[in-house]
Amino acid sequence: MQLIINTYGAYLRRRGELFQVKVDDAVSEVSARKVRSILIATAASMSTDAVQLAIENNIDIIFLDKYGNPYGRVWHSKMGSTAQIRRKQLEAAEQQLGLNIALGWVRKKFDNQVDLLERMRKRRTRLSSELTDGITQLKRLRQQLEGLKGSLDERRNSILGIEGNVGRVYWNTVRLLLPEKYRFSGRSRNPAKDEFNCLLNYAYGVLYGTVERGCILAGLDPFIGFIHTDNYNKKSLVFDLIEVYRVWADESVISLFASRKVKQNMFDRLENGMTLNQEGKAVLMANFSDFLSQSIRHRGRNIKRRDSVQFDCHALANKLIKP
Repeated sequence: MQLIINTYGAYLRRRGELFQVKVDDAVSEVSARKVRSILIATAASMSTDAVQLAIENNIDIIFLDKYGNPYGRVWHSKMGSTAQIRRKQLEAAEQQLGLNIALGWVRKKFDNQVDLLERMRKRRTRLSSELTDGITQLKRLRQQLEGLKGSLDERRNSILGIEGNVGRVYWNTVRLLLPEKYRFSGRSRNPAKDEFNCLLNYAYGVLYGTVERGCILAGLDPFIGFIHTDNYNKKSLVFDLIEVYRVWADESVISLFASRKVKQNMFDRLENGMTLNQEGKAVLMANFSDFLSQSIRHRGRNIKRRDSVQFDCHALANKLIKP
């Protein structure tokens, strides 16, 4: 489970092998063995004993800003594996292997988007024509990935260009799935310009933490990416890998609108946009956590959806060091 602290003034401390959370006069406890990660999304405090308990149990503590973006984390100081994996990451980026891996991620992203729209088409029969048109365009654009050869440096702009075109088609189609009053004009980030993007940005932020955790545990260097270029303090590999899983956030947020759980009091207005408030975060995180905890069939076994990220990261590490 994820221990989520999003109440102002909450205090996290250790009691034996338990995490104890105190909010005003209310106290709750949870065993460290049941906690996978701790998300702190508001002004809170914690004891160093609680930090030690987290480290002892391989639990990362992630700090999120008001938009849901991780701005820091507490993690043990040991490497996830040998330095050989990191060396292989650098080598692959200069070889055909790197391009093949990158294309695999992008294909999977496009396939996930098509799959989501196809499933939505079965439920929204009145939108069948519009959804079919979007699906057809996405499949046509996906074909442009085929036959790309060479190095990442040579093909990076082509990949990003195709991604941009796919994104425009995808979001123009997704907006049709929302109630008319919530249909957005396009993607907007921090701050979001509308309710959909506000929820989506926060869910993406949570995913960033999940993907980075997978990289660290698998011994991958989050800063050595393939598609996204390496810049100072830019976790390029996390930005690469998250593309495969963004559709989870998309589907979870769409479901909130479909079930009419989105209310105006979940958002605070800013001068140039809006932000998700404490009530909104609680609604989103309850829904998204349940979605990530669902069992799926992955690589021949039934596992929680969020755990598939870890399996994929280990598979990537093994592929890099395979003789």
